[in-house]
Amino acid sequence: MNFTGKITALISSALLFACGGSAENIKSGDLAPGFSLKDDKGITYNLSDYTGKSPVVLYFYPKAGTPGCTKQACGIRDIYQEFNENNISVFGISVDSENSLKEFRKEENLNFPLLSDNDKKVSESYGVLNNLGFSSRITFIIDKSGRIANIIRDVDVSTHAADVLELAKKLK
Repeated sequence: MNFTGKITALISSALLFACGGSAENIKSGDLAPGFSLKDDKGITYNLSDYTGKSPVVLYFYPKAGTPGCTKQACGIRDIYQEFNENNISVFGISVDSENSLKEFRKEENLNFPLLSDNDKKVSESYGVLNNLGFSSRITFIIDKSGRIANIIRDVDVSTHAADVLELAKKLK
């Protein structure tokens, strides 16, 4: 990414942080809204495919390639093997296009699925779509029965991966 791109990403991150969503319509214990989304490879993922099989971490993030989103994604990447070893499925979701996600995955060598919510319906159903039209940085941890076990509204991108791993491991 060139200098102008980095400045644009930094400004975008600041704006997105200031205009976050709240996810107030969803509470722990609620049934997680279902979805069917494609990743950057065109593979479709359905939340219902994981019911009864594994806990699921859904982390919504504003924009691929921005500094905070990169740090958050790389944190997951670096300990993704531990998620796999504990049978925990992890998905990053943003309103970015499949092509943007493909570039982001390649640039950061990400080893887990990033899902494109380009029509913004899933972000709306989880209450994370902010007033700028981006997903806010909010994480949902879903138990094997498909219910919301935890919601992290104040995400610290530096510790996010370890935080959600520990919470999800309790659901095995």
